[in-house]
Amino acid sequence: MTAADVWLPVPPEEIEGLPEGPDYRFWNGEEDFPADPADCAFYVVPYMKPVDVVLRPVPRLSSVQVVQTLTAGTDAIEPGLTHLRPGVRLCNARGVHEASTAELALTLILGSLRGVPDFVRAQDRGEWRGGFRPALADRNVLIVGYGAIGSAIEDRLVPFEVARVARVARSARTTARGPVHPFTDLNSLLPDADVVVLVTPLTEATRHLANADFLARMKDGALLVNVARGPIVDTKALLAELDSGRLTAALDVTDPEPLPPGHPLWEAPGLLISPHVGGPTSAFLPRAKRLLVDQLHRFVNQEPLRNVILTTGATGATGATGATGAGTTAPKGA
Repeated sequence: MTAADVWLPVPPEEIEGLPEGPDYRFWNGEEDFPADPADCAFYVVPYMKPVDVVLRPVPRLSSVQVVQTLTAGTDAIEPGLTHLRPGVRLCNARGVHEASTAELALTLILGSLRGVPDFVRAQDRGEWRGGFRPALADRNVLIVGYGAIGSAIEDRLVPFEVARVARVARSARTTARGPVHPFTDLNSLLPDADVVVLVTPLTEATRHLANADFLARMKDGALLVNVARGPIVDTKALLAELDSGRLTAALDVTDPEPLPPGHPLWEAPGLLISPHVGGPTSAFLPRAKRLLVDQLHRFVNQEPLRNVILTTGATGATGATGATGAGTTAPKGA
């Protein structure tokens, strides 16, 4: 590879082991670009920045070969891919967010089932309020979007003595822990689940996946947990179920997001909200740096990259099948 610019959202001097050859430019969404975007060969998308910020240099990335996100989902950057020439590879951050997002999923499940928000409110009032709460033990859990993060969630569920874990993904397959069902089986699996965890990527096929019909199929008293993307849940339909008291929910992501003051979700009964914090923890940066070092060594040495989920084609972003967006298999979550 000839010398070319690599744009990093982490100062390069803070990343040990970067390969020699590229000119490393630090850019984390600031107003001024660190160099001419036309000279950028490898663009690492700034993490947790607004969509308009991360897309701003994309139309000028005329020489870019790789776009690397630091999120598991790539929906924020995909609208800009139509500006890029054919052959640009889009890579996600598989391997970076599994630990943090799985931790949060378990936190939301346990916090909701055991009534932790009520305890915190009682503590603020100086009240000692006991009560009988459901346990995670002996519950049936359904993971919708069984990729790397879904698998990491199951790893953490096992010690809690759950009764059963059912797994759903785009395609059926078999894992060491059991079968993964296709999405076509979802309707038959929902009525048995005490806890439904959403960790599927946001695509046109999954937008409002958890709609009124989906929610109606969940059993009375079930818990819906969303650590994926907000629009996967139909907010209006969820509010109706929460207001009736039939379901409870825990959301790390919402639609809209950020959730504005006065939105009905803030006051909805039986709802625990965390502000999209599945990914940003102390576990993020070490794993992100390891991913970048590995990817850049592969890039410099012209070796196959990891986590390539689509390649731009003559008509925009295409996956292996040639359909726009095909090949997007990453779970969110972060």
